[in-house]
Amino acid sequence: MIRALHYVWDAEQCTMKPIERLRGLARRQFSHGETYLLEVHEERSTASHRQFFAAVREAHNNLDAEHTERYPTPQHLRKWALIKCGYFNERSYVCDTPAHAKRLAAFIKPIDEWAVVVVKGNIVKIYTAKSQSVADMKAEEFKESKEKVLSLLASIIGVTRTELKNQKESA
Repeated sequence: MIRALHYVWDAEQCTMKPIERLRGLARRQFSHGETYLLEVHEERSTASHRQFFAAVREAHNNLDAEHTERYPTPQHLRKWALIKCGYFNERSYVCDTPAHAKRLAAFIKPIDEWAVVVVKGNIVKIYTAKSQSVADMKAEEFKESKEKVLSLLASIIGVTRTELKNQKESA
């Protein structure tokens, strides 16, 4: 498996060179004279990532009793909000009968406590939140999902997204 490397652009020679400490690895991974596609990888802000998860915890701490029962942990709340905001993977199962669909849904739900399982007639749809890990979600999509999720959570607890962020910073 080829490992991603950090490169330095040399405008005078019009070349990309791996940073000094990774040149040996580059020589082992790549063959002289071959052509490789170079993609720009935007680093995600660790501070933004931490702030997002802290704001989700703060929103969870401010839920009313009904929501706390439905979303017992910040993780439950975050994953539900991701799904609600459109950041999900979907699987559908067509069953022989509506009764079979209900049994399948009852079986599936305990397997993934964060999944949203919906039964419509004889169809079972399972929604799972997209991973927000650095490897699975690029910086731009993370930023977009963060904004949407925090707006949704802020509306649930009756504050603005800015107020939710400020509550955490002042806590």
